Amino acid sequence: MNRLANKIALITGAAKGMGAEEARLFAAEGASLIITDVDQVNLEKVSAEISAKGTKVLALKHDVSSEEDWIRIAKEAEAAFGKVDILVNNAGILDSDGVEKTTVEKWNKVIAVNQTGPWLGMKHIVPLMRKAGGGSIVNISSVYALIGTGSSAAYQASKGAVRILSKTAAIEFVGQNIRVNAIMPGAIETPMVSGSIDETALKGLLSLVPMGRIGKPIEVAKVALFLASDDSSYMTGAEIVVDGGWSVP
Repeated sequence: MNRLANKIALITGAAKGMGAEEARLFAAEGASLIITDVDQVNLEKVSAEISAKGTKVLALKHDVSSEEDWIRIAKEAEAAFGKVDILVNNAGILDSDGVEKTTVEKWNKVIAVNQTGPWLGMKHIVPLMRKAGGGSIVNISSVYALIGTGSSAAYQASKGAVRILSKTAAIEFVGQNIRVNAIMPGAIETPMVSGSIDETALKGLLSLVPMGRIGKPIEVAKVALFLASDDSSYMTGAEIVVDGGWSVP
C-alpha cells in the first residue's frame, strides 16, 4: 500500500478496460488522479467510484489526438495539482483490417489516437514532471509491436511506433529524472477486444497463447503500477511483455 503516496497520476483512456483498472489500483496505492477519456459517461462513473473511497480525482473529457485538448488538460492538471508525477498513455483504438483493406481515413484515425496521442502526452506533460523534479511515463504498446499477424495494419504500425518512441524518449529525458517505459499487452479482456472479436476468432487466438487464456486488465495494471512506482527506479527504455507467452514461440 501507498506505493504512490503523494503522487499525481494522469491516465488516459480511463473510462473502462485497462485504464479504469489502472486508475482504481493507483488510487488504492495513494495517488491522486487525473483521468481522461472521450467517453465522459463511463469516465464519470469511474471517477465517482474512486472518489467515494476518498481519492481526489479530476475527470476530464479528452481527445488524445488533439494538441489543443492536451494543452487544456495540462493547464487543468497544473491548476488542480501543481504537477504531474506519472503519465500513463493508455488510450487506444483498434482496427483489424490488413494493408489492402485499410482506408486512408481508418489509417489516419488509428495513427492519430494510438501514435500521435502518446507523443502529444509526453510533449505537454513532461514540463509538469520537470517542475515536480522528475516522473515516470508508462506507454501502452502491444504484443503486436513485436509480432506480425497479417491483419490490423494501422494498429500494429501505431503500436510499433509507440515502442520505439518510448525508447528514444527515455534517452531524451533521462537527465531530467524522467523515466519512460512501455508495456506490451497481449489479448486482454477489455471492451475493445471483446467488441472486435467473435467466439470462433477468440478460440483461434487462444490457441496461440501458451498460457491458454485471455489476460485480465488488473494483470496489466499491476505492471503499470510497478513502472509508475519507485520500485522500478533503475528502469528506463524497457519494454515488459504481458501476453501469456504469445510472443515467445
